[in-house]
Amino acid sequence: MRFYTVPSSKEARRSVVWAIWIIGIFYLFTLVLGFGAGALVGPAAINAAPGKANSAAPLLAFHLGGELLLGLISAVAFATILAVVAGLTITASASFAHDVYASVIKRGQVNPDAEVKVARITVVVIGIVAIIGGIFANGQNIAFLVALAFAVAASANLPTILYSLFWKRFNTRGALWSIYGGLISSIVLIAFSPVVSGKVDAKGKSISMITDPKIDFHWFPLDNPGLISIPLAFLLGWLGTVTSKEVGDADKYAEMEVRSLTGAGAEKAVAH
Repeated sequence: MRFYTVPSSKEARRSVVWAIWIIGIFYLFTLVLGFGAGALVGPAAINAAPGKANSAAPLLAFHLGGELLLGLISAVAFATILAVVAGLTITASASFAHDVYASVIKRGQVNPDAEVKVARITVVVIGIVAIIGGIFANGQNIAFLVALAFAVAASANLPTILYSLFWKRFNTRGALWSIYGGLISSIVLIAFSPVVSGKVDAKGKSISMITDPKIDFHWFPLDNPGLISIPLAFLLGWLGTVTSKEVGDADKYAEMEVRSLTGAGAEKAVAH
């Protein structure tokens, strides 16, 4: 993706390094915000706020800088959420329209207008699904929900990415088993975890997505499926590869290995 926004492979690598540092510092800074809010605002005040743990950062901003800093933090949070939602929606709709509809369903025989129409319909469908999911997740800790999303993404994508980069025998069946196995297992484990049903606080009140404490169908004990689904996806990727008779192209792998590690040939690929 970086190759399409910079003029050379050197600049692409430099932009990736900057992105890694900025993202890494940001996530480390969230730890500082959490401990700072706990120390300066206090756990009692945070738990008494309408958003509970989700209100930690705004309450810390109000404690340090009053209404001015609170307004600034609120604006930044709103802009960030809007940008993330818009980016994910556009990416998902474009991916479905181009990769699934145009390439798989229509096998490349589709005009651009039809592809755009499918992308627009996909945006509406994604929006409806997201709204329904948001209703069920109302009251949940936002940071925890982000961790769930990361667990699903890591389960579906991480093994395939690493195998593709560092295992020359990795093939199509291994990729499919890894992607679908990690995706399905992570979603199933979340659905049958305490996050959805059966988790109550000390007063017996449900703190799961299903607010009725009498409804309990969970059998997976962990809140986050990553500990199981990510290793399972690695295992499925390996198993799918070793049981397949497909032989990878060693020359193509060597070429892609050089490109991934050095960026050589990127300008030619982008120009093409």
